[in-house]
Amino acid sequence: MTGQPTVPGMAGALVLTLLLLALEDWADLLTEWASLLGVVAPAVRPFRFIAPMPKLDQSVDRWRDALRRIEDLGFSTVSVSDHFTQGWVMEPTVAMTSAAEATSRLRVLSLVLGNDYRHPVMVHKAMATLDVLSEGRVEVGLGAGWLLSDYQAADVPYDPAGVRVDRLEESLRVIKGLFGSAPLSFSGKHYRITGLEGLPKPVQRPRPPLLIGGGGRRILSLAGRHADIVGINPSLQNGAVSSDAILDMTPERVGEKVAWATSAAEAAGRSAFDLEFQASMLICQVWSSSGPARAAVSSLAARADVDPDVLARSPVTLAGSVGQCVERLLENRERFGISYVNLGGNVDAVSPIVRRLAGS
Repeated sequence: MTGQPTVPGMAGALVLTLLLLALEDWADLLTEWASLLGVVAPAVRPFRFIAPMPKLDQSVDRWRDALRRIEDLGFSTVSVSDHFTQGWVMEPTVAMTSAAEATSRLRVLSLVLGNDYRHPVMVHKAMATLDVLSEGRVEVGLGAGWLLSDYQAADVPYDPAGVRVDRLEESLRVIKGLFGSAPLSFSGKHYRITGLEGLPKPVQRPRPPLLIGGGGRRILSLAGRHADIVGINPSLQNGAVSSDAILDMTPERVGEKVAWATSAAEAAGRSAFDLEFQASMLICQVWSSSGPARAAVSSLAARADVDPDVLARSPVTLAGSVGQCVERLLENRERFGISYVNLGGNVDAVSPIVRRLAGS
């Protein structure tokens, strides 16, 4: 039998409506207080996924096939780092060019170019040319440089971190200026440019996206001022990777790093909502059930001399079933705004995650 709502039913609906309105008021109030306190929540963006450049331990034909496989699995981007010690093989700009030639949709990203190894004029020239040749599929990742063995092997001065970051900021100003419409003249402490026109003009306008990655306040503030994409990384002040990397990527530390970038963006007159946040999973193991994942985390924690609970809580630890990994990534995006994710080199193992989340 149907009819008009009963009095108790109407009362319940009224209470529910008032409760929802109250919750909306509280949400508005919290947003206002967050704004007053300078806390800016990052925007929620669709997921994009990065796969590392396939290794050159196979024939060139198979290397190209591996790139096409990455593209077919739904990854947005293939990335390559910039090192020449500790077994690193490929020169990044050459590898990016070859990868773009082998594929039709896959974007190519330097994650990241070491600023101290490359003059910004040459970085601009290479990336602008590649943007044209790839028909607009380039992303330019830049960093201040950190791996001590690279500097030692090539006899490049390993300046204090502050000097390297200052030099990177000048480099960014040069590169962004060369992507502009007018010839660039620039006079800084580290670089001087006189009346130089940036050619060729890129396909992507005003320029290819810039990614700045780092782990400390100074570099992430720099990213907030200049970058389109902010890479949230552990601090590597000692010039090497250690178990401290995980300790620097707890939820609290990651939240602090994101806040440094968003606050700097707002202070520079930019909208923090324009920033895209990227992170690389330090551990990524996908299992068919949750039991082996817990065992894997405990084993990895023992080898890294890290508390298993700390490891399990880290936003850059992904271990569990596909569903559990998806939940962790959704949580990372909701809490930290991280939507651009490097899942590591086992692309087939993580492909169900990419299939579930890419573009959503």
